[in-house]
Amino acid sequence: MIAGPPQTDSHEMAEYPELFPEIEPYETGKLPLDSRHVMYWEQCGRRDGVPVVFLHGGPGSGASPTHRRFFDPTHYRIVVYDQRGAGRSTPLGELVDNTTHHLVADIEMLRRHLGIERWLVFGGSWGSTLALAYAEAHPQRCTGLILRGIFLGHRSEIDWFLYGNRTVFPENWRAFAEYLPEDERNDILRHYHRRLIDPDPQAHMPAARAWGRYEGSCSTLLPNPELVQSFLDDVRALGIARIEAHFFINSLFMSEGKLLQGLPAIRHIPATIIQGRYDMVCPIVTADRLHQAWPEAAYRIIEDAGHSALEPGIRRALVDASNDFKRMK
Repeated sequence: MIAGPPQTDSHEMAEYPELFPEIEPYETGKLPLDSRHVMYWEQCGRRDGVPVVFLHGGPGSGASPTHRRFFDPTHYRIVVYDQRGAGRSTPLGELVDNTTHHLVADIEMLRRHLGIERWLVFGGSWGSTLALAYAEAHPQRCTGLILRGIFLGHRSEIDWFLYGNRTVFPENWRAFAEYLPEDERNDILRHYHRRLIDPDPQAHMPAARAWGRYEGSCSTLLPNPELVQSFLDDVRALGIARIEAHFFINSLFMSEGKLLQGLPAIRHIPATIIQGRYDMVCPIVTADRLHQAWPEAAYRIIEDAGHSALEPGIRRALVDASNDFKRMK
């Protein structure tokens, strides 16, 4: 599911006035996770501030400088990192030992490495999936949750992305499907996956770009060519397409309904759910289902937005939510 915004440029403040000003990390690092994977992480904001961790989407997209800007840097100690195989973590696109269980364990390893006792967990799209999985495994480590563009990993959600979206974006879906030979279009996931895991860049990069173009083109209420173009960057395209296909073909490495079944462990934790009404990547029916099962969570529907975290209504709501948590003790 969609990761987040593209890398930003000097015009960012004019484009995203609701966000906090651009900020540079005061510390960055590379954390070895095992004999193969190394995680990139960074911290910015207030060194002695309230810790918050940003979980990017995809899986596989990596984080960008914009992700630092959802949080007041005078209040928060902002932790941003790239998940296994994504962004600046290495090796890029690595699938061995890359599962939901590994990613949850990595968050805990990073928390301990940074000496943080508890933190606010912020995640959108796949980041919302991972945030819920982490919170259910480690509820005592979460001061709160901010969740956007809800994805619970059900088979129906994956099928919507692969096939259902043609009811709204037929031309974009057709380009996505027609990348494959006609006799392979009855199983889009399997045949994309086969190409994406091929070690030859001549095989995997064209498939990754086709996947990324499709996902980017379905991610906003109004067309956003700049966002679509950001999905065609080689690093981002390969990370998203290869790792998403890997997780999808393995059913997110979770049993169906696991996150809803685990909600009793976290219903006491303050939470805000933010969802675009016209989200075509993670349709609102899933957020509604989560809220029905978790009525204690605040729930905001953004009536003029799709999926992207940087659509105006969603970025305002996300900043509002992070500011609301400043007032919680």
